[in-house]
Amino acid sequence: MPDLPAPAHTLRRRRRAAAALLVCATLTTAAAAPAARSAEVPVGPNAAAARADPATPLRPVARRGATVAKVIAPVTARRAPSARARAVWRVPSATGWSHQAQVLLVRRGARDENGRRWLQVALPIRPTGTTGWIPADYARLSRTPWWVEVSTAHRLVTVYRDGRRARRFRAVVGAPGTPTPHGLFAIWEKNPQPDPRGFIGPWALSLTALSNVLESYGGGPGRVAIHGRAGLSLLDPLGTAASHGCIRVDNDDVRWLAHRLPHGTPVRVRR
Repeated sequence: MPDLPAPAHTLRRRRRAAAALLVCATLTTAAAAPAARSAEVPVGPNAAAARADPATPLRPVARRGATVAKVIAPVTARRAPSARARAVWRVPSATGWSHQAQVLLVRRGARDENGRRWLQVALPIRPTGTTGWIPADYARLSRTPWWVEVSTAHRLVTVYRDGRRARRFRAVVGAPGTPTPHGLFAIWEKNPQPDPRGFIGPWALSLTALSNVLESYGGGPGRVAIHGRAGLSLLDPLGTAASHGCIRVDNDDVRWLAHRLPHGTPVRVRR
């Protein structure tokens, strides 16, 4: 018996069903596809449960960038990834000097015995190089492709983006009696200077590093910064070891850094 054409109302029902299946398939495919990397990814209890353990992927990768955490509410940093571990520092959501957003370099991640996700972050406190663990649901994560290497022996600053060298320039580093501390730090604040022709130049990029020798300079807590050069600081030529521990670079170079590197960018200082 030959097939008869379906009634019009039956065809309409079939079309609606096919459209519904197409939408469902599209949504399923979109859900299965990896999400595009966003500038800022919220991290909360539900998001943490849905993701794989971040212990390995969250580690900074030399010259290729790192994950950074923007603290969205005051939280206690602890010695270990556990609410029962000893407190290290009460982390505010804004920096202490110029009240900028508190964005900290993530060293690694872990989960506690209850499955809660924690982040080990570089803290801007003494002793320099201190780290602490904060619950991941107190932070928003983002990725920076930038990485800065400072060689105190060669007095050079090298900037990398996604593993490729973007820029290199000479610097003045700490004098033998007030050396620039070595270690893996991060950009903590970016402060334009009220007098670009003053000693510090137009910008100071404060690091999470603090001097191991001086408790303060210029009224501050002895914090190490990458900054410009003007006035009397021009008496110390680039390529010398003459500062109190800060890293001085030409004004054009510090402007270039300030306009490109986000808070939390890793800065590794070595010989």
